[in-house]
Amino acid sequence: MYAIVNIAGKQYKVAEGDKLKVARLTSEVGDKVNFDNVLLTDDGKDIKIGKPAVKGALVSAEILEHGRLKKILVYKKKRRKGYQRKNGHRQDFSSIKVNSIKISTPTKKEPAKQATTTTKTTKKESK
Repeated sequence: MYAIVNIAGKQYKVAEGDKLKVARLTSEVGDKVNFDNVLLTDDGKDIKIGKPAVKGALVSAEILEHGRLKKILVYKKKRRKGYQRKNGHRQDFSSIKVNSIKISTPTKKEPAKQATTTTKTTKKESK
């Protein structure tokens, strides 16, 4: 079973037990977080695609750690102008472990049978 989840504006394909790094979350280490913006679910038998999200689907995860990724250098230069700029950036991340993917199937209620009358009355209008 897997799901595609929108976490902090990015889409991730997750399954139970997966560990992944996402953009930094505001919760503390060890906290449980739930993601209800599930775009697609697949349980091996049935694939459900949301419009935009699958109703009743929930991905629960646990925050393992917070950290910063490797530094990325951003270098700008314009030739023959003497313009050079070097800048570095380290992105914050949260490492999470997916504990479970829950898909609640909505129960369909059968419509109540309404009493139907089969007699038709028509009136002729007189002018």
